[in-house]
Amino acid sequence: MVTMNSQIDLKGRTFEKRNQSAQHYVNGLNAPEDESLGTESPGDDLPNENTVDGGDGGGGDSDECDTARASTFYVDQQESPAHEDRGQLNHLSAAFESLDYDTCINSVWLDEERTKGYTFIVKKDAARWLVVLITGVLTALVACAIDITIEWLSKFKYSWLKQYTDEGVENDTLAIPFFLWGALNVGPVLIAAFLGSYVEPVAAGSGIPQVKCYLNGVKVPRVVRIKTLASKAFGVTMSVLGGLAVGKEGPMIHSGAVIAAGVSQGKTTSFQRDFGGVLFSLEEGASFWNQSLTWRVFFGAMMSVFTLNLVLSAYNGVPGKLAYNGLLNFGKFDDLTYEIWEFIPFLLMGIMGGLLGALYNHINYKLTAFRMKYINRPWRKIVEAVFVAFMTAVVAFLMIYLLHDCREIDTKSSEYPIQMFCNYGEENAAAAIWFQTPEKSVRSLFHDPTDSFSWTTLGVFFTCYFFLACWTYGLGIPSGLFIPTLLCGAAWGRLVGKLMSLLFPDQAWADEGKYALVGAGAMLGGVVRMTLSLTVILMECVGNITFGLPLMIVLMVAKWVGDFFNEGLYDIHIQMTGVPIMAWEAPPLSNNIYASEVSPFRTLVKGRASCVMFEDQNALPDEGIGILFPLNWTS
Repeated sequence: MVTMNSQIDLKGRTFEKRNQSAQHYVNGLNAPEDESLGTESPGDDLPNENTVDGGDGGGGDSDECDTARASTFYVDQQESPAHEDRGQLNHLSAAFESLDYDTCINSVWLDEERTKGYTFIVKKDAARWLVVLITGVLTALVACAIDITIEWLSKFKYSWLKQYTDEGVENDTLAIPFFLWGALNVGPVLIAAFLGSYVEPVAAGSGIPQVKCYLNGVKVPRVVRIKTLASKAFGVTMSVLGGLAVGKEGPMIHSGAVIAAGVSQGKTTSFQRDFGGVLFSLEEGASFWNQSLTWRVFFGAMMSVFTLNLVLSAYNGVPGKLAYNGLLNFGKFDDLTYEIWEFIPFLLMGIMGGLLGALYNHINYKLTAFRMKYINRPWRKIVEAVFVAFMTAVVAFLMIYLLHDCREIDTKSSEYPIQMFCNYGEENAAAAIWFQTPEKSVRSLFHDPTDSFSWTTLGVFFTCYFFLACWTYGLGIPSGLFIPTLLCGAAWGRLVGKLMSLLFPDQAWADEGKYALVGAGAMLGGVVRMTLSLTVILMECVGNITFGLPLMIVLMVAKWVGDFFNEGLYDIHIQMTGVPIMAWEAPPLSNNIYASEVSPFRTLVKGRASCVMFEDQNALPDEGIGILFPLNWTS
């Protein structure tokens, strides 16, 4: 519900509608009766009433209709917000309309149900299960296509880049690999930015805020079109290939939603966790839920997992071996244990994750507000995306060039070892992080041996990647948020692990990888503010159910601390776009607010011209606003 005429302080926030046409309409409502539209006595004529172009007679009423049109503001007019309203958290856009998913039970509906009979109900229920089956299968196929394409093109990119880097080190000419790295980043990102700026702008970003709004009854234009799916799938492939600080999980969810509003299947194919996908759709997506829907969503998630395993087994040359860990494989923590007193550092890490997440969200909010005001044209979005891609290559190259952190070559974690300024048999530790996709870097931080990365490497990488990830999210490209935040958290979490190893040497429980996992969960929870689904997803990803309690505590603490400063990043972006989404609970003290303080009413007085009556009734949106009409009308 839009606040038009009054300012209401809810949860410390002032809601004020600054749209001029809305205020003009409200002023008209509050005007004296003899000055407001339609309040004249039946015998009096409005100026130029029953005239055409101001002439006498003729029965025309165009001027009066124009007056009504000019002085009336309704939410379906889709007026663009004023320039000063862009990027504001308290702005509600007129371009969106709420839908009503409830069945309208009336005599017509009851008669239709009787004529259809029981056979139709059985067929309809079977068709629903069939649609869910097809949704799971198609979503898994799209996910496999994205992942396999990224894997093949990434191998080509990093192998080619390694070849020229090694030659440049030998010949003492690093200009060629530097500009080659920049070109290999800029090229794919240019394609992704074109898709997200010109072809289908709604495909830009992760897609989770749009899907969340759509599932909560808000009609977001073009959010579930086939054109959006194609732009999203191909665009996120190019974004990951371009080396940006992005992931593919959000676009997976959006892809599943486009296929058949199957948000759970999209998350399931990303992490290969059917139960975690169902919980994600319950916690973050849907506002309508029942037992039959739970079974159907879970069935679709299982079919997505099965299809994914079937395709990957055939792709890896062992068809029928259904034992793959999904598209994002973080490895197994089989021997992961923890002591009871470790809950103290876990709690502190949860606090740190909440603080860093709040800082991340605040910086991204400011960046998004700046973009909405000044980078609001397609060509500007493309230029910004290309610039960020090139700067990512610059930061990565400088970090490898300046930090001489060498370690023994580990062929298990480093597929493309770079020997820059290291002895024979050694590799650059910073290059081991940058010369692979972000999800493989997360796995390296989780499972690489102790002291694989120095304090300086982890600290510099976290600082650089934190701001790069914050800068990247919100570009006009399809991108995800999960992997970049996990990678940031794993970096500073591994720093905590090194500190614990320093304070308690020769202790088996002081494992750097374990604290990297806790830091990753704390950082992700501090940004997106989810608890239940993230606990299950991370717990299933690492394959250790006993670590569920520490993860749950860390995620809850990070959420509580972050909520003290601001909201989750998805909710912030929803508010900034002006979508009138309904929260789970009403703000505090909202029961003390009268309806007349939020939205004024208007009385239709008898004797008004027919065109004005038509304007008032048909300018209203299809959903969300109720009107009381008199039963008897006499002129």
